[in-house]
Amino acid sequence: MYDENSEGYERKDIYSAAVTQELQKHYAAILKLLGEDTQREGLLQTPERVAKAMQFFTQGYRLDPAAILRSAMFKQNYREMVIVKDIEVYSLCEHHLVPFFGKAHIAYIPNGYIVGLSKIARVVDAFARRLQVQEQLTTQIKECLHDTLNPLGVAVVIETQHLCMSMRGVQKQNSVTTTSDFTGAFLNQYNTRQEFLRIIGANLHS
Repeated sequence: MYDENSEGYERKDIYSAAVTQELQKHYAAILKLLGEDTQREGLLQTPERVAKAMQFFTQGYRLDPAAILRSAMFKQNYREMVIVKDIEVYSLCEHHLVPFFGKAHIAYIPNGYIVGLSKIARVVDAFARRLQVQEQLTTQIKECLHDTLNPLGVAVVIETQHLCMSMRGVQKQNSVTTTSDFTGAFLNQYNTRQEFLRIIGANLHS
């Protein structure tokens, strides 16, 4: 989990003892309902491990993405496209609590301020580490960058594989889902949008 400090955000794994204890009880009950023996050696610590893992997977609820951006905003007279691509995305589908994962490609055109590049990746994590659907995740990232930086435009493209499609349901192992959202110049100027898509195009599945 990320804690705010005087230099911005640093990663610290912190778990609530009360939440861990309560989740642990529920996961032990789930294992029993599935027909497992929670007293066998391999499962003795599993409820506690899962309780801590779920707190880590959903740590985004305890993060402020806008504050992450504001912690590293700098005045800069640069008005060309800034692209951070191939940002790893790991999230849990809110429908089945099954992972989906892939890459995010993000661009913005500054309007008086630039932001530390690592903060863009951390904003992705802050939203992805929640129960999500990919469409919502894409829009949340776009809106956070747009509202906080007030840039001339924002572009977000996310491509992922969903285990709820490959492990269950239709069981299609090679399907990829791509979502996109744009503001400002990326939405209104065809050439700007095409330049962004061309730059990231080598990384998109066809």
